[in-house]
Amino acid sequence: MLGLIFTTLVDMVEEKFSLELADEILTEANFPHGGAYTAVGYYDFDEIVTMVTLLSEKTGIPPEELIRAFGTYLFEGFTETHAHLLDGKQSLFSVLTSLDNDIHQQVLKLYNEASLPSFRVLKQEEHELTLEYTSERHLEPLAVGLIEGAAKFFGHDNLDIRQEKISDNTTIFTVTI
Repeated sequence: MLGLIFTTLVDMVEEKFSLELADEILTEANFPHGGAYTAVGYYDFDEIVTMVTLLSEKTGIPPEELIRAFGTYLFEGFTETHAHLLDGKQSLFSVLTSLDNDIHQQVLKLYNEASLPSFRVLKQEEHELTLEYTSERHLEPLAVGLIEGAAKFFGHDNLDIRQEKISDNTTIFTVTI
């Protein structure tokens, strides 16, 4: 998994909780690299699972809630560090409908080893968008957090996201603004 995800998660723990908690989690995780992540490196997905599990144990916040909050935090960070990915995007739906064919393609140019989920548009109306999300990593809460972060960025306060699991790796998201 892309190191940028790990460095951003550590940043979130430091900012939202404390530097001490971030250090404690990285120390207890006992990773071979000692938790010294670089944004351009690649790390085992299990390490993020370990970090979120430890954070959940120490804060009492369920892992799904932490992952969702991380998704929102991650989107906010992207708007600062990778703002060019939003060039020409004027709305939440323009971002969501361009994920696979535009944004993910640009991400792969920067990070060619990134393993990204698939988002396929099933239906789009003025105030509702239906997406098929496919991922072997089962990070639906992260996707929801990213969608919520994008909605906040575009000023959508009344957002509804419904999920329907249709197979082990596929979930349908219906986003209503």
